[in-house]
Amino acid sequence: MSRVLVIGGGASGMIAAIFAARNGNEVTLYEKNEKLGKKIFITGKGRCNLTNACDKETFFENIIINERFLYSAFSNFSNRDAIDFFNEIGLDTKIERGNRVFPVSDHSSDVIRVLEQEMKKQNITVRLHSRVTKILCEEGVFKGIQLENGQKAEADNCIVATGGLSYASTGSTGDGYEFAKEVGHTVTELYPSLVSIRLQEEYVSELEGLSLKNVEVSITGEKQGRKGGTEADYEWFREFGEMLFTRNGVSGPLILSASSRIASEKCSGFTLHINLKPALSSEQLDARILRDFEKYKNKQFRNALGDLLPSRLSDRIVVLSGIDPYKQVNQITQEERMALGSLLQNMSFTILKMGGYNEAVITRGGISVKEITPSTMESKLVTGLYFTGEVLDLDAMTGGYNLQIAWSTGYAAGSSIY
Repeated sequence: MSRVLVIGGGASGMIAAIFAARNGNEVTLYEKNEKLGKKIFITGKGRCNLTNACDKETFFENIIINERFLYSAFSNFSNRDAIDFFNEIGLDTKIERGNRVFPVSDHSSDVIRVLEQEMKKQNITVRLHSRVTKILCEEGVFKGIQLENGQKAEADNCIVATGGLSYASTGSTGDGYEFAKEVGHTVTELYPSLVSIRLQEEYVSELEGLSLKNVEVSITGEKQGRKGGTEADYEWFREFGEMLFTRNGVSGPLILSASSRIASEKCSGFTLHINLKPALSSEQLDARILRDFEKYKNKQFRNALGDLLPSRLSDRIVVLSGIDPYKQVNQITQEERMALGSLLQNMSFTILKMGGYNEAVITRGGISVKEITPSTMESKLVTGLYFTGEVLDLDAMTGGYNLQIAWSTGYAAGSSIY
């Protein structure tokens, strides 16, 4: 039996503590907040999208960084294993659109509740209001921790599950990165990811709150080639789904996914393209516009797009089209009509920048996985020291994938300690 300390009471910390305790270890978890699972509580808009029930191939297609490193941990504790685990400890789950898994209750608090109950069942000691400030090592071997109040705790093993830099109010203030650097680990450059995108066009404020469904978003911009050259108009992202206009840009599921593809890029000069009618070919769209124009042939152009677009968007499209808004529909030329169709399938915006850590769902970057054993999450530099979850250089698309990274890496660490 080993004495195990866990730093961080979030997703990966709690599951690591549970499986370390199930192995017969004496486990103490330190959490600097007043309660456990603060970030879990706000995930999925308070519903907690705890994993994704997709197949293995799809899962890894949605891992953005270092997916190969995750193979071993996911094989030992997959999304199916996570669902079974939560069902086993008393949480009923359901699968919704996009294979997203939620508690049947739609309350993230129930996810935290069952984890806390299982921790209590496993006799895990939880120390709240306890901020760890230092990892204590001697000659490459973990020895203990030091708390903010100066107290020290000795142990055989330590699992660092402190999260990243996103949602600092939940306690994710980068402590784990500092612990890692102090013992010799490399921390890659850090960026906010799964964020909104700020746009240059001032008129987007007119569209604030407008939600678009069944649209296609793509992002293009310059990409540096491996041999030093550049590829102008490289397509960084293309996907179909839902999005939302904000006061100064765009957000929503589709945009969060798009942001993850360009989180570490200098986005200056990048362009966001929205295809408002992706299900139609240009010829089919033109035919559709012709039908509407025939229907409203005696109306002014500004009043002829109501069947095609939401009213708030149609007003802006009328302006962008360059067609006189007071022109009779039956006087619109073929050239003008074709240009309108092109606009509807390529509404373009200039990207200014990404949202910050205050809104980021996750942090891009982290402790270099080259210095971590993939099957156990143990440091290759310090025996007895483990890193799990968002503190590692691992991240994924939105849809439950990032929480699955937390479950898989937490399980890998906790279950490997005897």
